[in-house]
Amino acid sequence: MAEVRTRPLILVRGFGGLDVSSEQANPYQGFNEGTVYPGRRGENYIYEGFLLRAMKSTDYPYTDATNVVGYYSSPVSSPAGDLDGWGPEDTQGTVVIDHQVARRVLREAAKGTLWVYRFYDLSPRSLQRYGEGLARLIELIRKAEEQNEPGAFDGVDLVCHSMGGLVMREALLTLDGQEPASAARLVHRIVTLGTPHRGIAFQRMPRWLVETLPGAKAGSDELSSFSPDSTRFLELAKVFPLERILTVVGTNYRSYAVGAASALNRLSSLVDEGTLATNRSDGLVKHSAAQLPGAPRTFVHKSHGGFDSVVNSRETYEIAMRFLHGTHKISLWLDEAEVTRGGDWFGSSEYYFGVSIKPRYVDFELFHQSPEAENCYGPFSRPDLSDPLPELAGELSKPLSEPGDRTTGWAGPDRLIWEGWIDGGIKPSTDAQGVVFRLDVYVGERDVYGIGFSDNVIFRKQYYVQVFPGTHAELFLHTGEQYLSERGTHDAAALRQMAHDDAHLGAAAPVQRLPEITTRPGWFLDVVGTGFSARLRVAVAADGDDRT
Repeated sequence: MAEVRTRPLILVRGFGGLDVSSEQANPYQGFNEGTVYPGRRGENYIYEGFLLRAMKSTDYPYTDATNVVGYYSSPVSSPAGDLDGWGPEDTQGTVVIDHQVARRVLREAAKGTLWVYRFYDLSPRSLQRYGEGLARLIELIRKAEEQNEPGAFDGVDLVCHSMGGLVMREALLTLDGQEPASAARLVHRIVTLGTPHRGIAFQRMPRWLVETLPGAKAGSDELSSFSPDSTRFLELAKVFPLERILTVVGTNYRSYAVGAASALNRLSSLVDEGTLATNRSDGLVKHSAAQLPGAPRTFVHKSHGGFDSVVNSRETYEIAMRFLHGTHKISLWLDEAEVTRGGDWFGSSEYYFGVSIKPRYVDFELFHQSPEAENCYGPFSRPDLSDPLPELAGELSKPLSEPGDRTTGWAGPDRLIWEGWIDGGIKPSTDAQGVVFRLDVYVGERDVYGIGFSDNVIFRKQYYVQVFPGTHAELFLHTGEQYLSERGTHDAAALRQMAHDDAHLGAAAPVQRLPEITTRPGWFLDVVGTGFSARLRVAVAADGDDRT
């Protein structure tokens, strides 16, 4: 396998509250905090946090460079003497290179470096100021890389939690204002974690009222940026390709420690849906607010903050690394469906459809849908799930404050369920054959009148899809783990022979070679069981956006 050359990675924290003194004292802004998964073993037991995991990784190795740059509330002057190739413009101001630390840390190159952006050290507190500082940091990283390896710079990656995604937006707009089209050139890919791109549903206080709160005046610009009336998120598409931004959406509002925020999100559902039955948030940010129109998204069953959140869980790290470094993009659609049981005899039925996707060898999900997460596709009234649901990008282009929330439609055209990324060059085990995903398919029924049962499970079944990526990919469907364990592993040729020998068994065959579609890219995957049948379509494509 060729040596992995990771791009510089910048981590951007979220809102620090009204008093940010504790955030200023925290060297790594919370990205060093991890998660404990009780009852599990090994790497699936203690996850050490995003920053430490990135530094320990052998697949995508990073070196901490956070202290190479200093952040100051007031400008500092450039030191005298030899600056090791840096100019006075780089070593003076409020976001500056420490040339002596740079000499030691960036001895070889800025490739594979990790930078925590400490915007709360800057003054005054405003998104514009933070965006300017991040734009400055990106330019300093570019210069650092060009010093060691001229012509090698091909952009930085960013991972932004909560308000950090709004800081990122302002930075990209700043870069484009300084030089048109530079944002798309200087930034490679972005992952946002629970960012309120479209605001916070219950944050409707005007600026003058915010500033009357004790200690709130300094942070009033940050608080006002959460307005659900704002459409500034639409400006991002003018300076940066949205397909290069992955929005990670948290769904577990129950584990969010701030109970008042979860309660207010439930109350806001009364305006949107006419009911208090759903929350549809990570505890603070609504599902529909954490997404961008036209950008890919994924759901993780984590809260906005706390001990097991979108910022410090292993799910976030694994999903982000696949998006930033993956070699192949996988897409999953629903082509056909038929619900053959259910239908409330007393009330009025509506159906919901969801899929959760989990890779082999690591105990986390790449994508999560469930009744508990309140994010399944629907509601549907037709048994073939063909109801014309609203187009997602169009719904996400509206202000969050507009009444109604019709963002539980398909992820994209042709009933797109999910799109994600894998790295075909990474083998978690020397005995691993191909890349394996477990698909947990769910169909539920709800009685909208409340006369009958409101939570019937029509169908739930697990399937295992094994992908052998390459010049010409092959896909196999397993109904169990019989041929997927390390002790009973089989290569593509062996599985191909098994599938051929068992072809007479039809849908009950333990291994099936998925039929490749001749009219369009992809393979058919048939889901069959009591009460429901469907034909899914999966496509695997080399992800050659602008990678080298």
